[in-house]
Amino acid sequence: MIVPHRFEFAVTPPTQLAPVGEWVDVLQRIEDMGFATVVVADHFTGEWVVEPMIALTAAAMATTSLRVQTGVLGNDYRHPVQVHRMAAALDAVSGGRFTLGLGAGWLASDYEAAGLPYDPPGIRVDRLVESIAVIKALFGPEPVDFEGKHYQVRGLQGSPAPVQRPHPPLFVGGGSPRVLRLAGREADIVGINASLRAGELGAHAVTDLRPERVAEKVGWVLDAATAAGRRREDVALEMNHWLVRVTATESEADEYLARIAARYEVEPAALAESPSVLVGTASRCIDVLQERRESLGFSHLQLDAGFPPKDLESLATIVAALAGT
Repeated sequence: MIVPHRFEFAVTPPTQLAPVGEWVDVLQRIEDMGFATVVVADHFTGEWVVEPMIALTAAAMATTSLRVQTGVLGNDYRHPVQVHRMAAALDAVSGGRFTLGLGAGWLASDYEAAGLPYDPPGIRVDRLVESIAVIKALFGPEPVDFEGKHYQVRGLQGSPAPVQRPHPPLFVGGGSPRVLRLAGREADIVGINASLRAGELGAHAVTDLRPERVAEKVGWVLDAATAAGRRREDVALEMNHWLVRVTATESEADEYLARIAARYEVEPAALAESPSVLVGTASRCIDVLQERRESLGFSHLQLDAGFPPKDLESLATIVAALAGT
């Protein structure tokens, strides 16, 4: 059974931090438009250029109600003790507006560029499992002893104390059964992604986000939550849309979808139906998001794919109509 949550919208802030005044102006406009959260991805390569924890700290200091989230930290890039300390500090300086997003790491070019071993997915997920255990324990009141295969912690007291209790909300995103079941057991918000075993984005990711496939992924999350003794309403479901375009007419939307579908060699109808795609007039997009919340449970919605939208203002009608409802 799907238990819908209120709609919350997220977006990526500008990747160019300078001039800082203009960057702050955009953040404040995002806040004024009704977005709940700004999200910064964690990559070394490609077009991702911003260090997330530093950028989010600056974003928190420049706004008053906007939440800040990592989307998501690559677990292999930082030790969990360091992640906990950064998360606890950012939760404090933001006044309890931080959401900690964690993932196993997937982008092969990041590992190659940084000289990190790109282990098989199972090993990377093993490390993520241990990291989540360490981080959650460090948010507790007692010194932590942890003896894992990948991490060892001995008598460490986590500090500073978090503003949000027992810890900042945990967001875990993934596309595989194992990661999504882990998320169902441990996370407050679960991001449903394509499987990224290939280490890069591509046509395979499009086909892995078909409606029936996404419904299966949602099932893995909710079944795991139930098996862990959690209430399904304690788990919010998130979709990061890789393709968003608000159009003036339906015919314009059809033409755009046909062009993108041809690029990925899929049918336009299949593309339009994907829960990770939102293309159409504002009124049509509003209807589609409401339908998807009822059928799949998606209430937390990132309206970009980790890059700032080219036309932020075009999203204003959708956010104004649905945020908080």
